[in-house]
Amino acid sequence: MAKRKRNTNGESAAAATVAPSKKIKPTTPSTPQSLTTIQIIAGSYDRVLHGLTATISPKDDVEFADTFLFNAHTSAIKCLAISPPSAPVPKQTQKVILASGSTDERINLYHLSAHAPSYVTVPAIAGLSTKAVIENPQNKELGSLLHHASSVTALYFPNRSKLLSSAEDNTIAVTRTRDWSLLSTIKAPVPKSIGRPSGDTAPLGGAPSGVNDFAVHPSMKLMISVGKGEKCMRLWNLVTGKKAGVLNFERDMLSEVGEGKFTSGEGRKVAWGATDAGEEFCVGFDKGALVFGMDSKPKCKVVPQTREKGQRWTKIHQLCYLQVDEEEDIQVLAVSTEDGRILFYSTRPADLVTSEAEKGKEAPLPSAKLIAILDGKDEEKPTGKEQEKNGEKKEPQIR
Repeated sequence: MAKRKRNTNGESAAAATVAPSKKIKPTTPSTPQSLTTIQIIAGSYDRVLHGLTATISPKDDVEFADTFLFNAHTSAIKCLAISPPSAPVPKQTQKVILASGSTDERINLYHLSAHAPSYVTVPAIAGLSTKAVIENPQNKELGSLLHHASSVTALYFPNRSKLLSSAEDNTIAVTRTRDWSLLSTIKAPVPKSIGRPSGDTAPLGGAPSGVNDFAVHPSMKLMISVGKGEKCMRLWNLVTGKKAGVLNFERDMLSEVGEGKFTSGEGRKVAWGATDAGEEFCVGFDKGALVFGMDSKPKCKVVPQTREKGQRWTKIHQLCYLQVDEEEDIQVLAVSTEDGRILFYSTRPADLVTSEAEKGKEAPLPSAKLIAILDGKDEEKPTGKEQEKNGEKKEPQIR
């Protein structure tokens, strides 16, 4: 009978050994078909790509877990785009392509799995991490594209075979995803320096130039772009790759959305409608947005109001159309603002409203109807003076 060897340094051996991670099954006893998993991808000014998954149970319980954390770029990330998923193949996982653009002039590409994670990994030692991690080896980096000579401003996958990208070098590049070769380059004209604002990004004696954003029509034949230093938007024919027209923003249009004499008046964002017909499009400015019909005439306006009292305007960060009913072609316009809210507007003719202050004008432009607000900020508690004024008991303060 062999003798058992005695460990004279048990404490140091236990500290040097790392316990393997444990695979924990979902705590919800429901079937996988009843769970809804949403993948969330965020890019930051810290050059980091962060992937999350939100698993929603039938009881509306949400479980968050980290998917990946990539140190993607050497500078701030400005835009992201996700391609449609690949065709379903038996015994193979569907994948999507993630593209990220940055001020370092690069477009990084990643392969991501389109399926829900099979298991959640939690470190066995509770002190290492408090959050669950979903390890997916199918999320990997593909490479980088160097098609632009300046900061990348917008990315879009019209389908899985093409990638469109714009930058501050006044170009819109069309890339084929099969071999990532550059198919064509659409060049936007450089704005004239006479009467244009100089800005911080303009060279000495010049004017700011570059494509701020672009949007592709659902038919994949037309495209709208807005640029720096231009009070207009450009219509492009994607079949020929040439300019199809220019729509100038008149002074009356700009005044409706708070663009005055001392502002740039340039379009920041642009989006086509979510329906197949694409009967309208929206152009976002610094403080508001204009909705145009197919006749290129303004249909209504969107001017988000601030949460705080005393402030009239809040900046617009992003806007897009969401289709809520495919059978009746009902869509809403989602607008994200600088104060951390997402506002949903209805642009249907029956829902347009005119404020009391604008009814005295000759031809007031109606406003889109605000139907919902998504606000992640907690409600602020009233101060001591407000509590005494309302007859409430003042809570003691700890110093």
